[in-house]
Amino acid sequence: MSSRSQRTLAAAGIVLALISVVLAVITLIEHFPRGLFVLLLDVAAIAAAWHGILRRGVERTVWLVLAAVMLVATVVLLVGRDLVEAVLVVAFAAGSVACARAALVNRVALERVEPPSAPVLIFNPKSGGGKATKFHLADEARRRGIEPHEMVLGKSLEDTVEELLEQGADGIAVAGGDGTQALVANVAARADVPFACIPAGTRNHFALDLGVDRDDVVGALDAFVNGGERVVDLADVNGRVFVNNVSVGLYGDAVAHAGYRDAKLRTLLDTLPEVAGPEAEAKPLRWRDPDGFTHDAGLALLVSNNVYRLGRIVGSGTRPSLDRGQLGVSVIGSRGGVGRGMVRRWSLPAMEVPGDSPISVGIDGEAVTLTPPLRFTMRPGALRVRIAAQHPGCSPSAGMPDNALAGVGLLARLALTGRR
Repeated sequence: MSSRSQRTLAAAGIVLALISVVLAVITLIEHFPRGLFVLLLDVAAIAAAWHGILRRGVERTVWLVLAAVMLVATVVLLVGRDLVEAVLVVAFAAGSVACARAALVNRVALERVEPPSAPVLIFNPKSGGGKATKFHLADEARRRGIEPHEMVLGKSLEDTVEELLEQGADGIAVAGGDGTQALVANVAARADVPFACIPAGTRNHFALDLGVDRDDVVGALDAFVNGGERVVDLADVNGRVFVNNVSVGLYGDAVAHAGYRDAKLRTLLDTLPEVAGPEAEAKPLRWRDPDGFTHDAGLALLVSNNVYRLGRIVGSGTRPSLDRGQLGVSVIGSRGGVGRGMVRRWSLPAMEVPGDSPISVGIDGEAVTLTPPLRFTMRPGALRVRIAAQHPGCSPSAGMPDNALAGVGLLARLALTGRR
């Protein structure tokens, strides 16, 4: 995107935001105290919904119906007599966010490096609903001088990579889900050979945070043709490498259920009463920081390879950096209810989850049972990653402001000067 386009989008975002705020203020002043009732009903609906999902059967249904009734009442109060004004406020706000996101898209120009002389591509033909087959990745790899190797059922992926390295491979690309990416990245890091992430999985979170265009599966192969290189961290739990995160508690228990892949939301809702309901039998989770202090792990504990950006309009759910050498530790909710803050966060070089029985976890979305204590550590600068020249080369949240005021300032500077 050209700098002129970014300036135009930044200016449009600011104008639309101002219009949305002015309309909202006028509407609230004209119809006070209806706005206060809407706020109170929203809070009550959230509390009722939370109370309901912690229960089962008829009791859950009653509370969820009550929450739905209160939400309907808020809609009636909000738009009952002023539908046009409400729609305009939402439309201008949505337009402002869309323009801001487009204007703040970031790219980095990675320094070009010599491509490997004998690169290989390891691909899972079933990953991501068959993306490798759909995009003819094997043929596209050969056209670029990359030798494709399909994963073999029943053969260790790590052994396959080790064999290829022994045969002279000096660059490893992998097309598969994030769990597969982690296994191959671990071997590539040990051998100190360049690694390329081909986004042929379902969600490709690692590719997104690396700066690989997830919509350009074939183009990602150019990492070993015209690519630049960046060095990123890996993390591990009890010696097992992960590229994204490990979930313990609610999500870790849900992933372990047989029906999770086919009905994720339903499985999460069914697991919640087991973890946090009034009759929950599971022992409270705890975790320890490097100084030996013990903390409550709430309903769910998320430990990530570098820190996630959460709760932001732009770039939320991604990691601004993958080279800070820090674990991101996020505690979600508490077993006693909604209070104490829904998300509490830390940034640490290491941490530990104690326990006296096996713990179900989700490692990069895959169900695994580990024997405690779970020891999390970082491997700073472990992996050399190649990224195609036409791809962003950085996370969507890289260089993004941390709060709304800073965001407005960045948009204004971009609109006025064309520079971030």
